[in-house]
Amino acid sequence: MKRQNLIPILLAGLFFSCAQPKTDESATTADYRIKGVPFNEVHLSDQFWSSKIETNRTATIPASFAKCEEMGRMDNFLIAGGMMEGTTKGEMPFDDTDVYKIIEGAAYSLTTTPDPVLDAYVDSVIALIAIGQEEDGYLTTWKTIDPTQSPASWCPPGDRWEGLASSHELYNSGHLFEAAAAHYHATGKTNLLDIATKNADLLVSVFGKEDNNQVPGHQIVETGLIKLYLITRKQAYLDLARHFLDIRGESTKRELWGPYNQDHLPVTQQEEAVGHAVRAAYMYAGMTDIAALYNDSAYKNAVDKIWENVVFKKLYLTGGIGSRHDGEAFGENYELPNLTAYNETCAAIANVYWNYRMFLLHGDSKYIDVLERSLYNGVISGVALDGTSFFYPNPLECDMHYHFNSGGSLTREPWFDCSCCPSNLCRFMPSVPGYIYAQTDEKVYVNLFIQSATNLKVTGTSVALAQQTAYPWNGDVKIDVSPEREAAFALHLRIPGWAQNQPVPGNLYRYEGETSSPVTIKVNGEAVDVVNENGYAVLNRSWKKGDVVEYSLPMEIRKVKANELVEENRGKVAIERGPVVYCVEGADNADVDQLSISSETSFAASYRPELLSGVEVISASNSSGDAFTAIPYYVWNNRGANKMKVWLPEK
Repeated sequence: MKRQNLIPILLAGLFFSCAQPKTDESATTADYRIKGVPFNEVHLSDQFWSSKIETNRTATIPASFAKCEEMGRMDNFLIAGGMMEGTTKGEMPFDDTDVYKIIEGAAYSLTTTPDPVLDAYVDSVIALIAIGQEEDGYLTTWKTIDPTQSPASWCPPGDRWEGLASSHELYNSGHLFEAAAAHYHATGKTNLLDIATKNADLLVSVFGKEDNNQVPGHQIVETGLIKLYLITRKQAYLDLARHFLDIRGESTKRELWGPYNQDHLPVTQQEEAVGHAVRAAYMYAGMTDIAALYNDSAYKNAVDKIWENVVFKKLYLTGGIGSRHDGEAFGENYELPNLTAYNETCAAIANVYWNYRMFLLHGDSKYIDVLERSLYNGVISGVALDGTSFFYPNPLECDMHYHFNSGGSLTREPWFDCSCCPSNLCRFMPSVPGYIYAQTDEKVYVNLFIQSATNLKVTGTSVALAQQTAYPWNGDVKIDVSPEREAAFALHLRIPGWAQNQPVPGNLYRYEGETSSPVTIKVNGEAVDVVNENGYAVLNRSWKKGDVVEYSLPMEIRKVKANELVEENRGKVAIERGPVVYCVEGADNADVDQLSISSETSFAASYRPELLSGVEVISASNSSGDAFTAIPYYVWNNRGANKMKVWLPEK
């Protein structure tokens, strides 16, 4: 039976079987002492992110679903379920996850922008997934179709759970669980959640046994299981998530796979970020969840040490991680090449996930500093402005000879054989509002400066918050604070590291010279002293309806230098303005290779609404006549293949 005839039949019964229960009180993030305000409770009205999220909804998600149909991702579920003849379609053992991740993004979008057509389509895709699931809950289509024929040469064939180092069966489950949690929270429906819990129950029955010491080859099942636990409160899911982490690197229990899989030491003894960067960051996110849920000091100490290693020695200026094409991996300390930088888009997204959890665990703004750097530079550089073509790696230089993108391309591509990055962007973009605000019972955190509004309950009182700002192009932020009745609580405004003469925590990067422009805060028109607590300006007062906070961050153009131990950047300078890293591109400059910066170079910024969907452009000049134009790094390669550099020689 052909798919186009099957879907309407499936849908006919689907809407009767998937009634929407009442939304429950289950959390969407692990039990941290600080709670993030969910993305669906934050309403954006800004120009920068609203347009990107809308492009994701109207262009990226539909185009990605279409690619999944075109490339046979949907067919695989039908073939696995015996409703279509054929062999596995696609070239990766984790192709199923593309479908799950796009569903996750669609679910987020449905929460903020109701769309009956998209909702119905998602339900039809979920019905296909159900067809591909085996009776006992197993769900990895290529192994169900024919376990003797692997879709990838590097992934050996074999029965269930054979070759877990590369089979991606548990990785597939992890993304299924994350999608199911998002879909349930967004719609209240249980059609995907039922599929996920059936699969999770199977994992518990197989891997929860005392004598089963296998672990996932590619991590993410850990955070997925935790999200299912938070919905169902089924302890076995949380126990299995911890078990997968506890047993990793335990040489007394099993033969280890080594550093590439972060399987060289027990996770609580690891201190350096090694191996495949996406696997690593997903694992660190899961470890942070365990540290919070169990109040486990060993896990907390481990993620603290690994975080310092990444941020102090292995982080790109753009917030990207993973310097090597070989293995999509972290390099040695200070190994940060520009031309051959990998910086996978998925790794930047994973870096955001991990740093947000670190903030929720510790309440320190330095984690949001790293998150913001990744968000405004390393993540959104991965998708074109039209939302339909992508970077897999994100280098900091292009010489038009080294073909950096996946598939050997010099420009963005509409899809990849390994399409994890486009589908990851689908799920990530609509979740951005969830990173703006957080709270405890007595504190409210404003972490990101995005024009938005939300309602919170603080000290038992409903409080409406609304931001007005043109950030990241303008540093002025106005925050309306309107409690239902007068209430005392602390408003924590993040003071970005870049506004305090520190690009990132540690000494990996530094500004040349110090800013003389202070951060200023007014409440109801009166200046207030800034009390800095963990990187936040704390305003602890009794708030009344109509109170207004005016917050001004200096948007100076800053020259950045790297630590001398970063060999490639010795004698070079980069440019930033606010949270945005800049680059020079051939589309604006006659010869990128001849450009340099000296102590005499002067800079001016101007907003160009007609250029690249509206960006702040930096013009540089000096007395010798050298001049160039710099654009935000995230928009490069939107005008075709060009030479590009982030780091320029300093005369």
